[in-house]
Amino acid sequence: MNFVRDVVAGRPAGELAVVTLAADGARREWTFGELLAASGSLANAYLDRGVARGETVLTLVGNTVEYVVSILAGLRIGVATLPCSEQLRPKDLQLRLRRARPALVLADVRNRAVVDAAAPGCPVLDVPAASLLGGDPQAPFAGLGPTDPAFVLFTSGTSGEPKLVTHGQRYVAGQQLQAAEWMAARPGELVWSTAAPGWSKSARNSFLAPWFGGAAALLQDERFVPARRLATVRAEGVRVLCMAPTEYRLIAAAGPIGPLPSLRRAITAGEPLGVPAFEAWRTQTGLEISDGYGQTETGQVTGVRPGESAPPGSMGRPLPGVRAEVVDGELVLDPASVPTFFLGYDGSPAPAGPWHTGDQVRRDDDGWLFFEARADDVIISSGYRIGPAEVESTLSGHPAVRECAVFGVADDARGQVVAAAVVLRDPGPASPELVSELQAFVRAETAPYKYPRRIWFVPELPKTTSGKINRVALREQLSR
Repeated sequence: MNFVRDVVAGRPAGELAVVTLAADGARREWTFGELLAASGSLANAYLDRGVARGETVLTLVGNTVEYVVSILAGLRIGVATLPCSEQLRPKDLQLRLRRARPALVLADVRNRAVVDAAAPGCPVLDVPAASLLGGDPQAPFAGLGPTDPAFVLFTSGTSGEPKLVTHGQRYVAGQQLQAAEWMAARPGELVWSTAAPGWSKSARNSFLAPWFGGAAALLQDERFVPARRLATVRAEGVRVLCMAPTEYRLIAAAGPIGPLPSLRRAITAGEPLGVPAFEAWRTQTGLEISDGYGQTETGQVTGVRPGESAPPGSMGRPLPGVRAEVVDGELVLDPASVPTFFLGYDGSPAPAGPWHTGDQVRRDDDGWLFFEARADDVIISSGYRIGPAEVESTLSGHPAVRECAVFGVADDARGQVVAAAVVLRDPGPASPELVSELQAFVRAETAPYKYPRRIWFVPELPKTTSGKINRVALREQLSR
């Protein structure tokens, strides 16, 4: 198999593949023929610098054409790509350099200072550079097997040091399942997956899944601003939108969403969306956001499929062919049924047997799955097991709350009690009366034992580079 030979070279050279919106506002359309030539040019640059098949190239670029071309260059000659977030600092980068041992670093010039501070100990290529994309386009197409490395990704590190995950070429081919059964892009459409490099959803959904559906992809190299995000959807005529739950929530909180006439499908994954955001988008746009679930290790394994209407808050049902069970409250997968299952951690094979996700979920009578908590995030208070997601979803429904995170804190009498960190829509002075109001709101909306007995008001919630709430950092922040 070779994705670049089989998919990119197999499309008409003049067909639209990617639209890029640069940080300076410049817009450009890229055809499959242009990307094929650029992938050959960059692949030759890798080979000229001694990068060998099976080795890794670390990239530190934004949502630019270089991001696309770097992945294609690697897939073309059998070199694994480690896409990193531009939010990484030298210490973060040093961990990845030490663990992944890349043969080369490809860095946007705006990130060169961070790279130099991390002292990579391998060659560094700067982009953008016309010579890298405009050189000899005739590079070989490696014949690759399912377990030849394609990507090296790091987990979010929400509960400890990030783990290095290796994915084989089967991960690329396996995206056809979620591309058809969850993203569901159609030929001729424009798909926008807004995730930044460094998040596994970006690696698979920025352009791989759209191309499997016959669609083109949009990349915008710009920080998230709710109004700008909506303006881009309208201006570019985006048909399928894939955003992080946080982005959907913040857009709903920022004010009226307004009409989005081009948008046909909206999807999300990464953490629970929450019922209030789901209802806001459904009421204001007529779209039901189709949630899904996957891990860095597994790829996408559940989702609300096209034509389905799921209960608010559900992360869908297992995708066709994926065998998933809820065992003692935990989601457990059969790896043999997951076409995008990882090869292993840090060069060691993936654990044998059933895959225990570590995520607590519940399944209703119709088979819909609902995320409740990471196993180590479950709050046990006076014998009750409480998942943070349900409390967060309820608390987010209060008009004063913009965003929140729920977690357990130690308590002598109850073992743990529910606590919450809250970001207010109107960042004015908080009051004891508002604390009582929020507590009463939760008690009225869900089981009384779930209400947050302690509430902190914070200006923002700490996030991982993939946009998930970093509960470890939050607890440390509030304990100071």
